[in-house]
Amino acid sequence: MNRIDAAFERLRSEGKKAFVAYVAAGDPSFEASLEVVKALADAGADVIELGLPFSDPLADGIVNQMAADRALKAGMNTPRSLELIREFRKTHETPIVLFTYLNPIFTYGFEKFHADAAAAGADGILLLDLPPDEAKLNADLAKGEGLKHIRLIAPTTPDERVQLLARSGDGFIYALSRTGVTGAHGVPSEGIGAQVAKIKAHTNIPVCVGFGITRPDQAEMVAKTSDGVIVGSAIVKQIELNPDRAAQAVREFVTPLIEATKSV
Repeated sequence: MNRIDAAFERLRSEGKKAFVAYVAAGDPSFEASLEVVKALADAGADVIELGLPFSDPLADGIVNQMAADRALKAGMNTPRSLELIREFRKTHETPIVLFTYLNPIFTYGFEKFHADAAAAGADGILLLDLPPDEAKLNADLAKGEGLKHIRLIAPTTPDERVQLLARSGDGFIYALSRTGVTGAHGVPSEGIGAQVAKIKAHTNIPVCVGFGITRPDQAEMVAKTSDGVIVGSAIVKQIELNPDRAAQAVREFVTPLIEATKSV
């Protein structure tokens, strides 16, 4: 069984919600990033989203843009990101979802990337700028196997498109709590429960919610109406502020968020 499916099956059996954590691969360095990812797993993160460093991250806010820039300047690239996963897999089994854009994957070779990433130990991929209906129009983009394709659904997504995305998703759905780019500059919408219910009308896979979650009370609020909580920029900010003790700072920051998510 894919690690993502196994994780959510375990959570369902325990009556708990998932905590999904995002960090950029290689931020602030390969070695420090590996320790950060291990710290997230050890703290109790159920899924880790690993961002592949890219020079033009359109959907990311300034915090994640700067993280990608730090990683690139430290020598991180797509092959090194896969090596990071291989190193992580020597000690941990926490599911990994690759958070990326089409350009670096297309440059690497779409089909080859899926095979190599799966072999390295990745479990899923969230391609931010490749809609599923567009992928079907290009034979080169329809051959990706080995990774579950996570779908992103925004509050403004039309009903008919919600249905398309929900039914084509694997692993879990990433529901945005608000519109805009990534970052902690907004707060989760109070209407997230209705949004999650609308998505769940078209799929049986879990729906996790992200964007703007920075505090335990926000994590608890979102967990009450979804299958999981996704935190990214707030974690990445801890790495930015504490480059010399990134893993420790991240673990200290996420522990109360994970406890709040699991308390529901």
